Amino acid sequence: MGPLAGVRVVEFGGIGPGPMAAMLLADLGASVIRVDRPEAAEAARHGQGPHMSAGRPIMGLDLKSEEDLATARRVVAAADVLLEGFRPGVMERRGLGPEVCHADNPGLVYARMTGWGQDGPLAHTAGHDMNYIALNGVLHTIGRQGEAPVPPVNLLGDFGGGSMFAVTGILSALVERATSGRGQVVDAAMVDGSALLTAMIHEDRRRGAWSDERGTNYLDTGAPWYDVYECADGRHVAVGCIEPQFYAAFLEGIGLDQADLPDQWDRERWPELRERFAAVLRTRTRDEWAELLGGTEACVQPVLSAPEAARHPHVAARGSLAGDGDGLYPGPAPRFDRTPGAATRDPEFPTPTLEDTLAQWGVDT
Repeated sequence: MGPLAGVRVVEFGGIGPGPMAAMLLADLGASVIRVDRPEAAEAARHGQGPHMSAGRPIMGLDLKSEEDLATARRVVAAADVLLEGFRPGVMERRGLGPEVCHADNPGLVYARMTGWGQDGPLAHTAGHDMNYIALNGVLHTIGRQGEAPVPPVNLLGDFGGGSMFAVTGILSALVERATSGRGQVVDAAMVDGSALLTAMIHEDRRRGAWSDERGTNYLDTGAPWYDVYECADGRHVAVGCIEPQFYAAFLEGIGLDQADLPDQWDRERWPELRERFAAVLRTRTRDEWAELLGGTEACVQPVLSAPEAARHPHVAARGSLAGDGDGLYPGPAPRFDRTPGAATRDPEFPTPTLEDTLAQWGVDT
């Protein structure tokens, strides 16, 4: 099941972006074995596995043991992909660096995911999502005018800039291997990936269409027609009507006449326009606005909590979120018409046993 059926991945236990990348590969049908410390594997057997490790068999190995190290090498030799998220040099010290693994398996795609990358002055320095996006200019862009930057949870550095680019690198290397027959090392750095996500902003800066002053631009809450507004019940709606036809639909929907308002792109009068929008949007509840504007071209949606989102007809119809209450989980993405993937975090997903998986890989432990 899934377009990656038949692809074998060894994931060396880590936190955050590594497990997310392995989860995405497993959702797409890859056979993934997570190698972790013996105590972590034992905890997983009792339902205490690390974040985003559900649906994948966990193999407990003490890599300081020669016997367990030899086992790890046999598993890697049978794999298509190795995924690790440690600081540079850690896998080499464990006896599982790229040179050793490629000697055993020349076709191996060896994916290394770190915050700072495999080289550079900070390569061996500790860090987290916020640190990487602070240094490359991303965090500076997020927040309201006159206020401090707002860390976007850990979505941009860890997952957007890390996991997604690691998966992109892995899939690209697998495609190239089909021609060359050779594996290679993928260096996926969160500082690089999250910087790349700002490509459009940098183009706008060159064109003079983006200011480095936070919260003054058309996509960072500077524009009154791209912002979040409080409603009569204290809840919020997201207004994102950029194009003129959508802006016109928004004004019609909330009962304002464009002729009585400043021009949409008159930045000097954006504060005045924002006050007009805010006053009108406070006259109804969030759900009243959602019902009134839902299905129109106004580009207005209610800001929903996770449980509310799961109950929304569109989200429910697509399975973007499944489960309920504290048992919510995201569905697989993207979708495929012939080889659909599966949400490996679904409690009903049949997690393969380690023994069966190793047997399918032809590994004798």
